[in-house]
Amino acid sequence: MTDSVATPAAREPAVLQVDNLTKHFRSGTRGQPVRALDGVTFHVARGETFGLVGESGCGKSTCARTIIRLYEPTAGTILLDGADITHLKARQLRPLRKKIQMVFQDPYASLNGRMTVRDLVAEPLRVHHPDLSTTAVTDQVRTVLAQVGLGPEHLLRYAHEFSGGQRQRIGIARALVLQPELVLCDEPISALDVSIQAQIVNLLQDLQAELGLTYVFIAHDLSMVRHVADRVGVMYLGQLVEQGPTTEVYANPLHPYTKGLLASAPRPDPTVSLTARPPAIEGEIPSPIHPPSGCRFRTRCPVARPVCAETVPIPTGTDGHQVTCHLFD
Repeated sequence: MTDSVATPAAREPAVLQVDNLTKHFRSGTRGQPVRALDGVTFHVARGETFGLVGESGCGKSTCARTIIRLYEPTAGTILLDGADITHLKARQLRPLRKKIQMVFQDPYASLNGRMTVRDLVAEPLRVHHPDLSTTAVTDQVRTVLAQVGLGPEHLLRYAHEFSGGQRQRIGIARALVLQPELVLCDEPISALDVSIQAQIVNLLQDLQAELGLTYVFIAHDLSMVRHVADRVGVMYLGQLVEQGPTTEVYANPLHPYTKGLLASAPRPDPTVSLTARPPAIEGEIPSPIHPPSGCRFRTRCPVARPVCAETVPIPTGTDGHQVTCHLFD
């Protein structure tokens, strides 16, 4: 990624606009909500990659699944190409699903083991383009498989006959066969060997350049997000605490949580002693059923003040770099 990538993307209209997106789940018999998402707001311009990072359980995957409407939003709005899809019914969503697709974290769990690769990739075509002939469907399947690095010899094989990286290529092919505008990548490399991760990331970048795709890229690997994303959003306990151009956020992190995440990232330097480094973030993530009052990070924040427990911070800064922290009020 270079600085020149982010500049033209910022002038393009937003493919995805998420405003105050909220998703609460019921928990147990008492009905206390699990606040998985609470007021998430961001946009993704056409042709750019927006990265979402944060600890496990912070709400990244819930955000993606709510955007694609696998989960019904509790509040907020989701605009896809300017169209409000927040509460559309399944029948109304169907024609719009061709525009937005998802690559899941576990390629094996997301593929039906009883279907051949041809049928797996062809299924979206048969659902959304029932008038296509069998020959036309097979031709499109062959084309998209070639785009992800698989050949016609793979058409009649099953998912268990492939390696993890090949399965993820099949998942990517299935997501791209409808020629979507926006692809949500939910930790697409976390289940793969390190040696394969770079191949999949390079494939995604090549496809983006070739097909003009827009990505929301979810990951916990900070170095990988730095490599692929034009802009990045940092999530903590269901909320975005900082967002901005990737180069700016990584070079000048503002929120204490962002600083802690970057400090906790492993460094490929054997001369740096791990014991000499101070702990980046102490304590455990609070329960999303009973989140802390005020700033949700205050129970683990090394610079928390009394106001942090009393008042919920609001985003400050420019559209280019925003932070939600009382230190910048």
